Amino acid sequence: MKHLLLLNIFLYLSSIAFAQEDRGYKIYQFPANMIPRIDGNTDDWDSFPTEYIVGTDQLWDDSKHYPETDPSNLDVKVKVAWVKNLNRLYFLYEAYDDYWDFSLPGLHNDIFEIVVDGDLSGGPLIDEQHTNQNLSWRQRYFDFHGVHAQNYHIFTPAVGKDWALAWGSQPWIKNLPYSNIAYSYDFKPGEPGKLIAEFWITPFDYAGAEGPERSVESNLYDNKKIGLTWAIIDYDDVNDETKKGFWNLSKNHKMYGNSSIGTIFTLQPLEEKYQNTFEAKWSFIVTNMSKREVTFKDESLGKINKWHWDFGDGTSSDEQNPIHQYKEPGKYIVVLDIEGPDGKSRMANVWDVAVY
Repeated sequence: MKHLLLLNIFLYLSSIAFAQEDRGYKIYQFPANMIPRIDGNTDDWDSFPTEYIVGTDQLWDDSKHYPETDPSNLDVKVKVAWVKNLNRLYFLYEAYDDYWDFSLPGLHNDIFEIVVDGDLSGGPLIDEQHTNQNLSWRQRYFDFHGVHAQNYHIFTPAVGKDWALAWGSQPWIKNLPYSNIAYSYDFKPGEPGKLIAEFWITPFDYAGAEGPERSVESNLYDNKKIGLTWAIIDYDDVNDETKKGFWNLSKNHKMYGNSSIGTIFTLQPLEEKYQNTFEAKWSFIVTNMSKREVTFKDESLGKINKWHWDFGDGTSSDEQNPIHQYKEPGKYIVVLDIEGPDGKSRMANVWDVAVY
């Protein structure tokens, strides 16, 4: 019975993931020494592949006010990137609009609306789409809205208001150290012009109303698929709602509150030109502290013929992934030397391995 239950759960989660549409969208990986500065300047993005750009031609107006895209009305290019070991999504939003609407203090503002589901958990993410409407609003909002996937209404631009409505019970996600933004533009309300919004956000598997103390960031890694979709709310007349466009990347209007009906993006590995082709790398885990047992894992790059571990206690191993038991407690300098057709490489960690 237990195995059947686990199988049913797996099939349910798989059905959620596959409900989201994978159209081949890619998230570019910046090298650690090329992280974009959040300053509204596009120079940091010069290496971004043009084939990864998502333009206005990928969107449709599901308000049905505009049957097709018109670059003279709205022309948008979105670039999305990440950096290994930083659970952040970087965005460069470049848009030309013939009428920028941002004079009012509320939601009547041109908006770039993003929904991110970092672990593809899927399902409704706002209180009004909760599967149990018999729950009180307090429960549906504070325990549910934005907790497992997040919706950002990013004001383009934000004048006299915070840069985004983090739609849910956790407005802390739009503040440092979880997000940051910079704008660049030179137009006034009602005028045409080009806007640049450069920003990053942190996706969360769990983001509670109680604050960041119990939050769980989505873990980002090579080739991971995440739920990510967006819409652009374009007001073309401050007094005329019939001129508003809702330009959607998803084919489903309610993507704003249900991450199962959005789109999927894949986190790309680092381009080969930025990778070291031969390098010693390793990690470890203490598998039994009472016995001072440590498991070492080789993570080196390139073709390798020989491994040599110096455990820092006078002993060594030529295994690729050795398990070592320290006789005495202490802090140790552990060194891995590798050899291959491309030469030799060494990686030492000073006192990282500590047992008692």
